[in-house]
Amino acid sequence: MSDVIQLLPDSVANQIAAGEVIQRPASVIKELVENAVDAGARNIQVVVVDAGRTNIQVIDDGKGMSETDARLAFERHSTSKIRKADDLFALRTMGFRGEALASIAAVAQVELKTRQESDEIGTLVAISGSRYERQEPCACPVGTNFSVSNIFYNVPARRKFLKSNSTELNNILTAFERIALVNPQISFTLHSNGTEVFNLRAANLRQRILDVFGKKFNHDLLPVNVETTMCKVSGFAGKPEAARKKGVHQFFFVNGRYMKHPYFNKAVMAAYDRLIPVGEQVPYFLYFEVDPKDIDVNIHPTKTEIKFENEQAIWQILSAAVKESIGMFNDVPTIDFDTEDKPEIPMFNPEEIPSASAPKISVNPGYNPFKTRSTTMAKPVGACFPGPSSTKPEIDQNWEQLYEGLKDQDEQQHTMELFDEPEQATAAGITANSIIAEKSPSHYQYKGKYIMTAVKSGLMIIDQHRAHVRILFEQYLKQLAERTFHSQKVLFPEVVQFPMSEKVIFEKILPEMNGMGFELEDLGGGSYAVNSVPAGLEGMNPVRLVQDMVSSAVEKGVSAMDEINQALALSLARQAAIPHGQVLSNEEMEGLVNGLFACENVNYTPDGKSVLCILQQQEIEHLLG
Repeated sequence: MSDVIQLLPDSVANQIAAGEVIQRPASVIKELVENAVDAGARNIQVVVVDAGRTNIQVIDDGKGMSETDARLAFERHSTSKIRKADDLFALRTMGFRGEALASIAAVAQVELKTRQESDEIGTLVAISGSRYERQEPCACPVGTNFSVSNIFYNVPARRKFLKSNSTELNNILTAFERIALVNPQISFTLHSNGTEVFNLRAANLRQRILDVFGKKFNHDLLPVNVETTMCKVSGFAGKPEAARKKGVHQFFFVNGRYMKHPYFNKAVMAAYDRLIPVGEQVPYFLYFEVDPKDIDVNIHPTKTEIKFENEQAIWQILSAAVKESIGMFNDVPTIDFDTEDKPEIPMFNPEEIPSASAPKISVNPGYNPFKTRSTTMAKPVGACFPGPSSTKPEIDQNWEQLYEGLKDQDEQQHTMELFDEPEQATAAGITANSIIAEKSPSHYQYKGKYIMTAVKSGLMIIDQHRAHVRILFEQYLKQLAERTFHSQKVLFPEVVQFPMSEKVIFEKILPEMNGMGFELEDLGGGSYAVNSVPAGLEGMNPVRLVQDMVSSAVEKGVSAMDEINQALALSLARQAAIPHGQVLSNEEMEGLVNGLFACENVNYTPDGKSVLCILQQQEIEHLLG
């Protein structure tokens, strides 16, 4: 029987490895820029064409490579970062596996130019699909210049499933921001299709955050700094008023490496317990310095998941550090009573003797305004009002009887509110004759959140906020299709600022937002003035409204116009819908119920949440049986 197991060629093995390491153009930029950081570069330039589909270029002024290293760098598991297994627990560099360059070369056409400072001439290496095409001397500056063209050209299935240029560029910007935030001492530039997107000069950490996300972010940051024998935590956390439901910038870095850690995210949010509304998040930029032997970064190909040896202890340190920062800068809300126009109340001093005696009040106990003399005097001629000696007609002494009916009427009114039907009142010991019949309303509101109404099968319970979201969502979709939105000018235009990663999506949905009634003026640098909003949204925060709509579009990764319209309509409907806790009249509840049942889908909101439920008559009888 012949052997069936054979060793895969290097080109095939590299393509298999590339499936984990290189997922999209953003992965190429992440690996190449991290290598530039490890090489000690002080200036790094990134140039992309067609969101990285056509070409990606990363240029640095690091220490460069020799002729031999330039060729060997593209072999699998070739690295300068580690020498033995124990080095995995003492990592101070971003890369260490030696798979990135081999994976990139397996799925793209790569050209490398590099030169060390000690060499007079550099080296050029060209590789296409893991095949070496040429290696020759070339003239180039000190450092490394990688040019990656036609990514996934030899893997058509992978190239076919790449997203739109705007989505891929957004992923590139996100990866670029993560590296720039953790290396503020390095200057970065990023160009897309010949346009400068980022130009970040070397600065301190706070300035780097403001350069990436905008100067308005400066007012929302609180410094965090704590150092223990186990770890050091530094960076910035957001103020409670900076909390938002969507689009919040949250970053964890460990020893200069970006990571995702839901457990530590709960530690940060625990510090804001009862300071922010439920469901909202605060921004933070937190940097951990931990002994490399206490963490394991080799558990995921993208190296964004990291295991800590002392997670629970670091959880406590992190939460305490954020709480201390909030308290130190007095950002905990305090009770502030309104003292405007308060009365002057003097303090009591028992030793102080009043300067004058207390005033005395004279009372005539025999005075009764309803008792008058039986004789009357003639009114003076021409007098319009009774004179001093005029008298009033005598009133019956039993005047209290005139008000006896009011007491019975009040009791009847109170009874009517407690019992809707005469039979219920009779069961409680009150006769039906003492109840004034009144038609009861058709809908009831419970706790300002739910609308209850009777149906044939039982009792229907409707969530008023979700019902209004469904109604407005379908209305906005129709108006978007017909372009029938009307604009309302704002009294004072407000400025909204987007980081570059969100600006790409915003520019794509801007025509649709203009069609909805928004008027936004470009001020440059990612800032826009909100001059108009759709009619009917007066009184809402236009900045927060626009930010939430863009965040919804970013989360969905929209690529088709219908998806953009749905994301915008849903975000706008959520903002304009009746909130929980708003008291509604019977007419308003009637209109809401009728509007809901006129919708195409009455059972669920556009994002899949239940709008109503029915408590069956059999269940009610079973509960009361």
